[in-house]
Amino acid sequence: MNNFAHIKPIAQYKKVGYYSVCINDGEHSLFEEFIKEHTKKNEKKLDHILNWLKVIGNEHGAQTYHFRPEGETADTSALPPKGVDRKPQYTEYGKRKANNLRLYCLRANEHVVFLFSGDIKITRKAQHCPNVKSHFKLANQITKEIDNAFIEKDIAWNDDYTQIECNEDFKIYF
Repeated sequence: MNNFAHIKPIAQYKKVGYYSVCINDGEHSLFEEFIKEHTKKNEKKLDHILNWLKVIGNEHGAQTYHFRPEGETADTSALPPKGVDRKPQYTEYGKRKANNLRLYCLRANEHVVFLFSGDIKITRKAQHCPNVKSHFKLANQITKEIDNAFIEKDIAWNDDYTQIECNEDFKIYF
């Protein structure tokens, strides 16, 4: 366990609060780095995922069917969800197509989601993809430690389970 992370709030929508983590003493979260990395080189694919975050956050809540089960545990998942006919849709050259940019995340409940990082997935399984393998592995490690922090009550729920609470100096070690 040479690394640690601290939790950083990202955005609050009507139905979902999004969080991420900053590694070691980094100022920017994994999610913010993901956005920075893909803003120019995969802008349309990134916009599709960001639109999903808004739709989930404002309209539906973080229901399990909105997340792609790609993790080693049932808790780690990815966006965008499966299916080319789901709205918001992704199109390339005027045709509906699957978006192969993956954002790995932890859906803690229907109101709280942790956003990590990702990349373009070019193989069927994330653990075999040279692009996403490291993002996938890191997401699984952090997910496991966040789950443990909930069990140990280092991260707690507010009264209606719509937000999380933890000490400002709380760190996740992995």
